[in-house]
Amino acid sequence: MVTTVAGLLLLSQPVGTLNQLAMSLAAMAVMIVLWLCLDGPRTRFVFLAMGSLVVLRYMLWRVTSTLPPPSDPVNFGFGLLLLAGELYCAFILFLSLIINAEPLRRRTPPLGPAQALPRVDVFVPSYNEDAAILALTLAAARQLDYPADRLTVWLLDDGGTDQKCADPDPEKRAAAQARRANLQRLCADLGARYLTRATNRHAKAGNLNNGLAHATGDLVAVFDADHAPFRAFLRETVGYFAQDPRLFLVQTPHAFLNPDPIERNLRTFARMPSENEMFYAVTQCGLDKWNGSFFCGSAALLRRTALDEAGGFSGITITEDCETALELHARGWNSVYVDKPLIAGLQPETLADLIGQRSRWCQGMFQILLLKNPLLQRGLAPIQRLAYLSSMTFWFFPIPRLIFMFAPLLHIFFDLKIFVASIEESIAYTATYIVINLMMQNYMYGKFRWPLISELYEYIQGLYLFRAIVAVMISPRSPTFNVTRKGVSLDHDHLSSVAAPFFVVYGLLLAGGVVAGWRYLFEPGVTNLMLVVGLWNLFNLLTAGAALGVCAERRQTEKAPSLPISRRGVLALEGRVLDVGIERVSAEGCTIRLAAGQLAPGAGHRPMAGQLTVEPVAGARADGSLPVTLVQVTRTREDALCRLSFGALRSRDYPALAGLMYGDSDAMQRFQLRRRRHKDLLSGLLQFAWWGLVEPLRAVRTLFLPEPAPALDAPAQEPATSPATALMPAEPAWAAGALPLTAPASARARPGNGGAPAEPAAGPDRREAGERTRPDPEGSDWVRLMVEFENDRLLSGERRPGERRHAGTV
Repeated sequence: MVTTVAGLLLLSQPVGTLNQLAMSLAAMAVMIVLWLCLDGPRTRFVFLAMGSLVVLRYMLWRVTSTLPPPSDPVNFGFGLLLLAGELYCAFILFLSLIINAEPLRRRTPPLGPAQALPRVDVFVPSYNEDAAILALTLAAARQLDYPADRLTVWLLDDGGTDQKCADPDPEKRAAAQARRANLQRLCADLGARYLTRATNRHAKAGNLNNGLAHATGDLVAVFDADHAPFRAFLRETVGYFAQDPRLFLVQTPHAFLNPDPIERNLRTFARMPSENEMFYAVTQCGLDKWNGSFFCGSAALLRRTALDEAGGFSGITITEDCETALELHARGWNSVYVDKPLIAGLQPETLADLIGQRSRWCQGMFQILLLKNPLLQRGLAPIQRLAYLSSMTFWFFPIPRLIFMFAPLLHIFFDLKIFVASIEESIAYTATYIVINLMMQNYMYGKFRWPLISELYEYIQGLYLFRAIVAVMISPRSPTFNVTRKGVSLDHDHLSSVAAPFFVVYGLLLAGGVVAGWRYLFEPGVTNLMLVVGLWNLFNLLTAGAALGVCAERRQTEKAPSLPISRRGVLALEGRVLDVGIERVSAEGCTIRLAAGQLAPGAGHRPMAGQLTVEPVAGARADGSLPVTLVQVTRTREDALCRLSFGALRSRDYPALAGLMYGDSDAMQRFQLRRRRHKDLLSGLLQFAWWGLVEPLRAVRTLFLPEPAPALDAPAQEPATSPATALMPAEPAWAAGALPLTAPASARARPGNGGAPAEPAAGPDRREAGERTRPDPEGSDWVRLMVEFENDRLLSGERRPGERRHAGTV
């Protein structure tokens, strides 16, 4: 303590501008040497300490020397606003340094004998998801590596409640009744239990609590409807509960098969870590060090007795997950975080849906901050209070982000001076502070977050989240739970429905840049301060330009997000039995590799029906075969790369598909690790500048693209029946004579909630497959199939129906 106080007193001593510059450059040089030449916990501590000293020197100078005089109320008021934004950033920086100083990495504990394992209830809450999405998640849950007599899978259906089935609107009533009936049959076919309730009271939290009222297991696993678990999920998580009787939670990362709108529109998904990876790979591990890792709503295992003690899942706010964790941490329960992706899910496809999802998260965290402030919550340790405070106050970011975006315009347009400093002081303090701040962030998070990507995400969300913050601050109890749409099909390039404000801001910043340049070059009396402000505005312009590229929505390159895997199987194709390697799989089809000489002559020129049997992973049972159609062949000298389409799947086929997609529990981790290459500052800054320069041109071009022609086969693409009827049961007695229907693209477009192909360009072109009924394997009418295939392929080049919306997920 004495050393700390002495250091702060020394830090606060005034020095000249040149001395400050020399001190900052010396600290920068030491940090670079440490970064390049040394490694380890002590090096990390010294590196961050050196950077922190420079940050503190800058903040002290900002507070004491750069504010306009109070006698000038306009400049002083805006100056205080800018200073508040910078103080917030420094506050978040130091909180993150404390939380993430030493992230905890855990080893998986042993499970113990099978007869002593706890009973587990798996909850899959659902609202309006398609039956094919639910079938894959339920089938994957049923195949978890755990004794079958100690595992119960529940579908908690909030889309078929008594209230919905008695809706006064006859169409809504019929749809709810059909959904309930179809999902009951689906659960019966897959060995899961169907459960609904009277009303949708308290949304997801109420649905989960209804499950608790009927389940009797010792542990509860929660998976969102589009979060399919890998086979090893329980093997990797259950053992922790035997080690700690006061453990209430084991949380695992959320990983995704598809890119979010930023990743898709900037084409970074195959090479840049997803935005959430920094949170799950660094922040949650840091929180775990302080017993502060919290429930994230899915991909988690919880102790039933702890939930009962707290009265179930909390439902006061719309983020029931974090609220429940806060309540149980305050009661003295502990949590564990396992840093291994054990589920695969789906992210929002459109920018509008992403903003809607983040608005709910933002409002929910503010509700907790206002209604259950962790600083005032009894039972929490001091470091736990800081941990929760860090997670909640993070969502203030829209306010300082917008302050920084528009502050330069006050000087450019109105000649306000809200930051009093000379050019020399700006270089000695501000410039060195910015560089060292970037160095610290890149040092800690360089493998998980590219330089300036955080600024881009914050700006894109900030324009809309600002209103969400104001609304919840005015009325903390008013936000309601809204379901995030997933499985939206994007068939052509178009501008996002939320693009207008981004064009307005870009135009304003562009005008500011032109005015700043003109005033600096031609207006008498303008100082070098205009040059500094102009450079600040240029950075903002590049950020806004990159955001315009995000608003220019690109069409999807895959109908169904796929996952690179490495599995073996046997393909039975027109009398031949072929050994194949399976390299990529989605809910719609898979890519296989085999010796070119094994294929029959003419294979690939016409659709060929067959059966694919997959070798089960160690310890798993065989789950039968998948009906497939060979639709494309690419030959090399030695190998043939073939694309197989699954076509229409019956419920009895989903266990085999789940075993193929989710049997290898390391598949998602391998995909993520391939993207986690450290991005140095220089290349990261150049990449960001390139986006800022070229993406506005693409956005303007997209603005003037003609509207696509209506789909020629629209009636066939949109059946009048409810989404649930797209999935046929194992035994079709209840629908005698009905042909199997192809699951909607949204259902097959996902076997989970995030990560995706490591190299999407190498994946098959889903647009050529079309949607066809499954051919009879024993039939010989291949001419008809070939004609249908060619017609679908030709039509896919003509139709561009924009967005085909399907049921969303929580």
